[in-house]
Amino acid sequence: MTTKQDAGQAVLDAKTRLGLTWAQLAEALDAPLAWTTSALLGQHPIGKSRAEKAAQILELGPAEVAAFEAQPTRGALDDVVPTDPTIYRFYEVLQVYGPTIKELIHEKFGDGIMSAINFKIDVDRREDPGGERVVVTLDGKYLKYQWG
Repeated sequence: MTTKQDAGQAVLDAKTRLGLTWAQLAEALDAPLAWTTSALLGQHPIGKSRAEKAAQILELGPAEVAAFEAQPTRGALDDVVPTDPTIYRFYEVLQVYGPTIKELIHEKFGDGIMSAINFKIDVDRREDPGGERVVVTLDGKYLKYQWG
């Protein structure tokens, strides 16, 4: 059986071999860019028609289609502290600004959290006189804690 991780690696290999971009794949699947990328890397289940279309575009087989459709075990990091520099920077951001984000959510919304399930993410590029900027937008539904 092909795992979601194996299928994700097959996607990366095919994407490189075929010279495709994540944006092209998202457009072909008629799905949001970040969701498409995450799903094809194994973090979301993909419906049958999209799974089959993705496999066709990427020249993959039925084993990958089945893996795309499977329910994932979410969480892609093997190590507690990530070692990839790009991923580590997000870990670092949360180490430095996590308590601030938490305090501001509580002050503005009350006792609750930001959902990572009812969630949108976007990554943009912005020109700046001091050098290009990466703009990451995390957009999660507010979930109030329910006690009792």
